[in-house]
Amino acid sequence: MKGQFSIRPKRIFSTLASKQLVPPSAKRSLDSIYGSAYPWLEINQRSDDMNIHIMGLNGQRKDINKQQFEQYTISIRGDVLLPETAGYAEARTIWNGMIDISPAVIVRCSGAADVVTTIQFARKYELLISLKGGGHNIAGSALCNGGITLDLSSMKGISVDPSARIARVQSGVCLGDIDHETQRFGLAVPTGINSTTGIAGLALGGGYGWLSRAFGHTVDNIISADLVDAQGEFLHVSEQENSELFWAIRGGSGNFGVVTQFEFKLHPVGPTVFGGPVVFPLSQAKSILRKYRELAKSMPDKASCWPVMRKAPPFPFFLLSITVSPL
Repeated sequence: MKGQFSIRPKRIFSTLASKQLVPPSAKRSLDSIYGSAYPWLEINQRSDDMNIHIMGLNGQRKDINKQQFEQYTISIRGDVLLPETAGYAEARTIWNGMIDISPAVIVRCSGAADVVTTIQFARKYELLISLKGGGHNIAGSALCNGGITLDLSSMKGISVDPSARIARVQSGVCLGDIDHETQRFGLAVPTGINSTTGIAGLALGGGYGWLSRAFGHTVDNIISADLVDAQGEFLHVSEQENSELFWAIRGGSGNFGVVTQFEFKLHPVGPTVFGGPVVFPLSQAKSILRKYRELAKSMPDKASCWPVMRKAPPFPFFLLSITVSPL
């Protein structure tokens, strides 16, 4: 088998090829030299005529030279996953299990630097790119067929300043993660209703939940954000800095950049609150909704109460016989 041997960190070459491509005799020889001293190295063979195929912005497949792709992956601290790589199937799984989309490359970013590098790489070759935060979008927009999925779900840093009532939250964080950190101080960001929803998509899309009537939508509570724009430049946006872009990301449509971190305003809430479901059979819906309409007139503006008609979810506080019944 012809080709050029190369030595790279194991993570890179577990992504790019299989070590079975190396002739056994050559691998044994190189293992004897490097294996014991450098266990993080893995021997592989690079075939100079092989390309990485990625969808372009024009809808046509683009062939990226494998050596150029290697140069990109060396600059990434997180994981670069191809379809044959261990972990790829899990990485392309999102909340809506009916979505079956296969990116050519999934980049699990470890921080803003990986985002900058990936956007600059995609811009250079005009490659299709999608963004995954919590992966909760029902339409599956976190993934793109044949393109690059920029996966921010590993970026889960949260810091809380209880004195200033500010939370700094990376874009891979889910709502339950924020509540866990902020409720320790009796504080909260007004977010959505499902703990597994990602904060990034929710906040930039508006964000309505249990606390919105009291403290506004999630987007109303963004103090500032760090983002990487389409040029691959890292920017800080707020009312004082890059103010037009700050306005744009808070309701001015989309595609202005990739937010890597938010700064949120916190509000005193809890840690004990009054709330929960009141459940009735669907057969009583007409009379219950009439009573709810009258009750809502006297409720304070800050109170949230939503009538919902559905089959009961499998919550632990429901009897098994109820969970198959319409409520």
